[in-house]
Amino acid sequence: MKIDLSYLKEMSGGDKDLIFEMIDIFKEQVDEFTRDMERYLSDKDFISLGKLAHKAKSSISIMGLHDLSNDLKTLENLAREGQKTEEYPALIEKFKKETNKAVKELDEILQNFESYF
Repeated sequence: MKIDLSYLKEMSGGDKDLIFEMIDIFKEQVDEFTRDMERYLSDKDFISLGKLAHKAKSSISIMGLHDLSNDLKTLENLAREGQKTEEYPALIEKFKKETNKAVKELDEILQNFESYF
C-alpha cells in the first residue's frame, strides 16, 4: 500500500466525516490535475504547469504519497524555468499512474474504513 493517511488522521483528529470529505476532494482533484497537466503540456504553457504541480503537491502530500510529491516538486521547478521539457511527459505519466493506484487504494480504505482505522 502506497497511501499513508497518518497525517490526514492527525490533522482531522480522527474525524471520520472529515477524512471521507478530504478523500473525496482528493479524488476529484486528481482528475482535474491530470486533465490540466496534459493541456498545459500540449499548449507548452510551462509556467502554468509548474504552478499546477505546486498545487497538486499539497494534495498528494496529504495522502502520504511522498515519492510522488517529490516528483511534482521536480516538475514544478523544471517547468517554472522551462528546463528539460523532454522530461515532463514521463513525470505526468507517472503522476497519472500513481494517482490511479492511489484512488483504487482509497476506495478500498473507504470500503473497509473501520478496520483500517
